[in-house]
Amino acid sequence: MPPQQPPRRRVPGPARRPAQRPAAGRPRPSARPAPRPPRTIRLGRPRPRLRLVSLGLTLVMLAFTVRLLQVQAVDASAYTAKAEKNRYLSHTLAAERGEITDRSGVSLATSVDAHDITADPKMFTPEESKAQDAPEQAAALLAPILDEDVDVLVKKLKTPKSRYTVLARRQTPQVWNQIKDLKSVYAQKARADKRDGGPGANVLAGVFQEASSKRVYPNGDLAAGILGFVKADGHGGGGIESMLDKALAGQDGKITYAQSGGRRVPTATSSETPAVPGSDVELTIDRDIQWAAQQAISDQVAESRADRGYVIVQNTRTGEVLAMANAPGFDPNDLSQANAAALGNAALQDAYEPGSTAKVMSMAAVLEEGAATPDTHVVVPNRLHRGDRLFKDDIDHPTWYLTLNGVLAKSSNIGTILATGQLGKTQREANQVLYSYLRKFGIGSPTGLGYPGETPGILAKPQDWSTSKQFTVPFGQGFSINALQAASVYSTIANGGVRVEPTLVRGAKGPDGRFTPARAPEETRVVSEKTARTLAAMLESVVDDEEGTGNKAQIPGYRVAGKTGTANRVDPELGRYKGYTASFAGFAPADDPQITVYCAIQNPTRGSYFGGQICGPIYQKVMQFALKTLKVAPTGKDPARLPVTFEPKGKPEKTVKPGT
Repeated sequence: MPPQQPPRRRVPGPARRPAQRPAAGRPRPSARPAPRPPRTIRLGRPRPRLRLVSLGLTLVMLAFTVRLLQVQAVDASAYTAKAEKNRYLSHTLAAERGEITDRSGVSLATSVDAHDITADPKMFTPEESKAQDAPEQAAALLAPILDEDVDVLVKKLKTPKSRYTVLARRQTPQVWNQIKDLKSVYAQKARADKRDGGPGANVLAGVFQEASSKRVYPNGDLAAGILGFVKADGHGGGGIESMLDKALAGQDGKITYAQSGGRRVPTATSSETPAVPGSDVELTIDRDIQWAAQQAISDQVAESRADRGYVIVQNTRTGEVLAMANAPGFDPNDLSQANAAALGNAALQDAYEPGSTAKVMSMAAVLEEGAATPDTHVVVPNRLHRGDRLFKDDIDHPTWYLTLNGVLAKSSNIGTILATGQLGKTQREANQVLYSYLRKFGIGSPTGLGYPGETPGILAKPQDWSTSKQFTVPFGQGFSINALQAASVYSTIANGGVRVEPTLVRGAKGPDGRFTPARAPEETRVVSEKTARTLAAMLESVVDDEEGTGNKAQIPGYRVAGKTGTANRVDPELGRYKGYTASFAGFAPADDPQITVYCAIQNPTRGSYFGGQICGPIYQKVMQFALKTLKVAPTGKDPARLPVTFEPKGKPEKTVKPGT
């Protein structure tokens, strides 16, 4: 291999001179010209741009900082409250309404589980429900179930800026089960639609329920006039339900909890104030006697085609009302079918002229004042001219020769006018004395029950009595009463002349289970015990004597004291007399009184209108039932049988004649 030679080194030569450009006019040489040098790009200074960007970012951060300070510091409380309002809901926890029972603890009114149907209006907006007409669709589905108007439901479901509205209160579990089934069906459809790529609209997602209670009356229309009813807002609308609403209603509670999508968030905090249940109220009413009274008066009102009627049963010694029946009545479980005119308690709310049952007060005044005795002779003509009127009895008759006892037994208007005329030296004095006794018996004053809508009756002062009224008041025309006042008059006589304020409530049992009795009734002596015993014997003649007007009230085995009544009736619509008020009042056993029964029928239009004929049998049925129910022993003594008439022979010891 030949030896390698070292590389040649290039020795730089002398520098070349730059080519000279040919002189003008000279021909350019054929050599290639030199290339032009490349252009240089000059970059802008970065600092101004960086400053501009920094300033912009600073302004943005400053805006965020100011907003953050506003939200978290300046307006923190307002935003917190708004957030809490949207997140937390507060609902009222309804207190369980107290029960109403009869004197034996039998339920007359109670409460059962129910549901308030509610909704979240926000969940019915197009954004939440995924349907443009969700309120309309939901209302159409719910209206027939809730028995509500579609437009009303739509309006509730469109409540602006609200997360809570009540669609219907106190619905039965069956109603909620129907809604719950519908919700389940629409929820399944929404899920299926969403899987298929649809919006998944569910128009019932915002419907919910809250536990509530519903008032129920197990005995239907029994004692409905006494009990009253409960309105849609949960408060009493009449009767005991209204009178004792505060005690029965209790105190509502409150619950506040976090919600999301209309459902409670179980992990979030909540607060609750428990509801306090209402008190249970025990009435003086006996359910069985109430049933007998209501059945008897309902049958007679229907048979007589009367406007209405009432029966009162009272304990003569305690003043307790054992029954207060009205006909026609109503079923508080279904007020939609009730007659508006029958919704009240006519036995306490009707004011009417009592007629001859009021004569017992006139006789009480005559006896107590010593103006006459049961044996006093009273000559009763067929007609009697007094003031500006010519008075007569119910039937035309020859001159009657009656005792004072006979005047009451035969219910003579003329005889009563003559007897009460002996109460004073002048008619004006007699009027004043009679008025004072009417007031003592409770006429013109509330009974003391405190019952809503009760009428005190009408009794003008004697100086305001017209020329004719001063002679009609003694036999029960020219003033008005209610049925319980009439019953109380006879209980006063039966109780030895002492009036015991009527009572309807025995007491109440609070949430703690303790029973608190009602306050003791007031007692007032009206007449002496002697006068009361004498009146009881005279009232027996009305029923027992063949001359009496109350024979249909007789009860085998018992001595019965009573009085018939047939009064002209003021028609409330016409404002004048039209028709009659038939009545009967009395107590038994006459020798040991324990029970008072009073019956009145307004405007009987078929058959008899006399009190002894249509109310006497009712008295007999109800009294007999009550005596057996309360196990009152039969009477063991014979009645006194006071004389009713006298023979006009010789000169009687004391005689009341026409014109005296």
